Amino acid sequence: MRFPIIPLNLGIKACSLHHQTEKAGARLTDPTLFHSILKTCSSLPVRYGKSIHASLLKQGLDSLTSTGNSIMDFYMKTGSLDSALYVFNSIRSCDSVSWNIMIHGLLSQGASDEGLWRFSQARIFGFEPNVSTLVLAIHACRSLGAMDEGLKMHGYIIRSGFLDITSVQNSLLSMYAGTHMERAKELFDEMPERDVISWSVMIGGYTQTGEAQMALELFLEMTSNTSIEPDGMTVVSVLKACTNIGDISMGRSVHGVVIYRGLNYDIFVGNSIIDMYSKCNDHESAFKAFTEMPYKNTVSWNSIISGLVRGEKHSEALSLFSSMGSGGFRADEVTLVNLLQTCKHVDAFQCKFIHCIVIRWGYELNELVINSLVDAYAKCNLIELAWKLFNQLRTKDRVSWSTMIAGFNHCGQPDEAIALFEEMIRAQETPNEVTILSLLEACSVSADLKRSKSAHGIAIRRGLTAEVAVGTAILDMYSKCGEIGLSRKAFDQMPEKNIVSWGAMIAACGMNGLAWDALALLPEMKLHGLKPNAVTTLSVLSACSHGGLVEEGLSFFENMVEDHGVEPGLEHYSCMVDMLGRAGKLDSAMDLIKKMPETMRDGAGLWGALLSACRSSGNGRVGAGAVSRVLELEPQSSAGYLLASSMYAASGLWADAARMRWLVKARGVKVVAGYSLVHVENRAWRFVAGDKSHPRAGEIWDVVEQLHDCMKINGRNESESHWETQFAIP
Repeated sequence: MRFPIIPLNLGIKACSLHHQTEKAGARLTDPTLFHSILKTCSSLPVRYGKSIHASLLKQGLDSLTSTGNSIMDFYMKTGSLDSALYVFNSIRSCDSVSWNIMIHGLLSQGASDEGLWRFSQARIFGFEPNVSTLVLAIHACRSLGAMDEGLKMHGYIIRSGFLDITSVQNSLLSMYAGTHMERAKELFDEMPERDVISWSVMIGGYTQTGEAQMALELFLEMTSNTSIEPDGMTVVSVLKACTNIGDISMGRSVHGVVIYRGLNYDIFVGNSIIDMYSKCNDHESAFKAFTEMPYKNTVSWNSIISGLVRGEKHSEALSLFSSMGSGGFRADEVTLVNLLQTCKHVDAFQCKFIHCIVIRWGYELNELVINSLVDAYAKCNLIELAWKLFNQLRTKDRVSWSTMIAGFNHCGQPDEAIALFEEMIRAQETPNEVTILSLLEACSVSADLKRSKSAHGIAIRRGLTAEVAVGTAILDMYSKCGEIGLSRKAFDQMPEKNIVSWGAMIAACGMNGLAWDALALLPEMKLHGLKPNAVTTLSVLSACSHGGLVEEGLSFFENMVEDHGVEPGLEHYSCMVDMLGRAGKLDSAMDLIKKMPETMRDGAGLWGALLSACRSSGNGRVGAGAVSRVLELEPQSSAGYLLASSMYAASGLWADAARMRWLVKARGVKVVAGYSLVHVENRAWRFVAGDKSHPRAGEIWDVVEQLHDCMKINGRNESESHWETQFAIP
């Protein structure tokens, strides 16, 4: 931009001419000449203005109101607030111009508190603000959240006759919007004339307060009943409202308005369109909007990549990242964090690749990026690399600690998670809700009652048990320790419960064999105004399945849609098949599968449940069909092969059982062995079938043999007792 060069040169010439005049022994005695010189000095280094100020001091002209105002204005525009305040206090008689310069300068420089205090002082001296100062004062009330001062300002504006000015009205609207929408609506309705700013402020306010539907209705009123055309600010708020309620139809209409009005050249608008389509799960339209943008910035790329990651299109996100570099854009921390989300679902190599970029571009000290990298490594089951990176952190905040603790949980290392939490406390880092949830999860996995009670105590001392998520985690933790009484007590003590809390309590009862209690919780939940969802109904069916309540489970399943408005999904059908299979009703299970929607019949869990039932009942006829479906749907899962092998062995089909074991080796399927967990001296010991790597394996196997012998003896005694009872002589 070339136009500032002229005033800059003129300013230097003016200051130079003044300096030469003084050097020649002459002086400017007309104060009005200094106004123009000081005005030109505001675009020059501050030393030029200070030299003029010095001349005025020598001549005693600085105390004149008009001259003092010019000096003060110069200092305000150059950001020298202390010098400006000094001049203000030196003026013999301050007028409204003096106060306006002082207050406007303070407010525009961000000194809102002092600016508002000066404004209240000025009113005592009969100060008359100009519109610009008044607008800044209202904005200061808003930025400080000083609603009491704002209300006083509103009253002053009414009394002073400024309320008819549109810019002042819009400023008041902005002050109320987002926090006091009722007052904003009253003011908006009273406005005789509204411009596009007025409408935009109201629409944005409703969007900000979560009243998206009101925002959209107001937008429709604006476009239907007025001649005012929406601008970029308006459509950004409307698009945000569409995003919040998932109204993609309205979003497409707004997109049409954007194209018609030529607003697609606004990058901010374009980014909002991408965000709207992405969050409404229309990734094709989001990508099309992205490619059609005439101008893009890093935010544009981040918006589309974030949308793809959210839509689980991880390969596309990584591909787009490659295009970003070739397009001349460099990734920032937001890009890297989004890409690290994809690594959890693609492969560990991508995680290491992003790590290289982090090092190459100097993001090693960026806490957000490094914490995301620790999380990504942990989610890729590279816990050693996550731990190494965590230990390399110079400073660890609560996010770092919480991420690493959650990482240990994810990798099935609850002992390490609990030990790290204890280290966090020793480091005097205060845990938050997320940290406590990770601790409770670790205790839940370890199923150690002593540790669980300790974690509960920590949550109480931190004052977090009132949080719904924490309370729910506590009851779930106790249920997995087999302490259903403590679980119910924790549930009853929760001040607030949501649908997740009730679902967790129902699942806890079912898990601990209290199927009737689980069913009883359902009407109790309804009395609290909560309607069962898909997860809650699944918990009820699971409780019926494990509790042997077949008739009750069938009745509940058949009436799910009518009574609860929940359409059965694949998980519900799988649970029903499991329940019927456990009861030995394999024909009924097969009939249910045949009645299922065809799109759901390809669920591996469904056929796995049927296969498990066939193994228990020894029904090889039905089981053979289930085996082929399970192995087809999950060829790399060891569970299907092991179930099939066990089923064939139980039926005496040793050749088929051997064939299943051979397929595991031939296809390179990784077998995940089951294990037992025993807690000894604050340490969890894992025992796997056939494992002889433990240092005291010999002693362990001796004890196992003794236990087997005891079980056999008890079995014989119970059998003899049973026959004696049956044939006892009365």
